[in-house]
Amino acid sequence: MEIDKEKIDDAILALLFLSLDRDGRSWKGFDWDAMNRLHEKGYISNPISKAKSVILTDEGIERSEHLFRALFCKPE
Repeated sequence: MEIDKEKIDDAILALLFLSLDRDGRSWKGFDWDAMNRLHEKGYISNPISKAKSVILTDEGIERSEHLFRALFCKPE
């Protein structure tokens, strides 16, 4: 089975929206490779640190909300 890493990244970015605080921080308890890819794409701060959270960039916040709504919300 071949895994679509883009879909994995989108799902993780959408889930980061769940724990997003008003300062743009979110818990980083996801796969390290995926978190590194999200950092390389410019959506989150560097996940390699002692902090238990990452900071989403403005683009990351916008995209995470869009993906969360598209993947997990029921149509109104």
